[in-house]
Amino acid sequence: MKARLGIAPIAWWNDDLAELSDDVSLEECLRQASVAGFTGMETGRRFPLDMAALGPILAKYGISVCGGWFSGLLLDGDIEVEKDRIAEQMAFFKAAAAPCIVYGETARSVQGVRSAPLATKPKLTEAETAAYGRRISDFADWCAAEGMPISYHHHMAAAIETEAELDLFMKHSTVPLLFDAGHMAFAGGDLSRVIENHWTRITHVHTKDIRRAVVDGLDRKRESFLDAVVKGAFTVPGDGSLDFEAIVKALAAKGYEGWFVVEAEQDPKVSPPLEMAIRGHEELMRVMAAAGYEVVQ
Repeated sequence: MKARLGIAPIAWWNDDLAELSDDVSLEECLRQASVAGFTGMETGRRFPLDMAALGPILAKYGISVCGGWFSGLLLDGDIEVEKDRIAEQMAFFKAAAAPCIVYGETARSVQGVRSAPLATKPKLTEAETAAYGRRISDFADWCAAEGMPISYHHHMAAAIETEAELDLFMKHSTVPLLFDAGHMAFAGGDLSRVIENHWTRITHVHTKDIRRAVVDGLDRKRESFLDAVVKGAFTVPGDGSLDFEAIVKALAAKGYEGWFVVEAEQDPKVSPPLEMAIRGHEELMRVMAAAGYEVVQ
């Protein structure tokens, strides 16, 4: 089985919290990712959506586009409007030969609101989940037909956060799934059970780790998702509390092949991005070998 290792630029530039950003250029970010051993990077705010401009920079560092976030609004929105909103990114991702667009639902989400406690996240009834599932399935089908599939990112402080919410959403949708170990662990889910229940739909993987003591110490009625990030809830594989050897072996047992992307937002002054990238890559190489994966460029 083959795997590819990528990283997200959120370790260098945090789009929601400017104070958690390293003052480095796009080229320096790509250089550090390459030095750490990664061959893919998800897009971020300093990426030009133009392969004529970006292509030579990526080639210089041996990096390809391995995904990237789209802030979806389909929970309350209209499919035709979303088609227009995603069009530029879709065209760019197709030109970049990216594997997918990461769809993150931001309607009603409090993930970017520092003053909104985690406990105030949106909650859907089963009827609302079913209607949402039908709408996003139609959108996902359209994206795939256009040549650029989406992968749905369950996320802390969003409508689909917990294992139970994900189970219900998957029941009422046909959308491909991005499995994020850190977000599901933060939400209290059983990682092996989520993989067992939904492996046929997993098309992209985020290898986000958590610091369990930080997560368990949060006052979710008072503290927000961004408060948790500032406190250091997330980190790279090998620096946190999750057993990535077990996680990767579970995915390997189900035949998952594709990208494993490190996405770990934290304070770059406390956790220097290059140092963290190297540590995360070393741990992933270790667990990939243990799980029988061949890591390819």
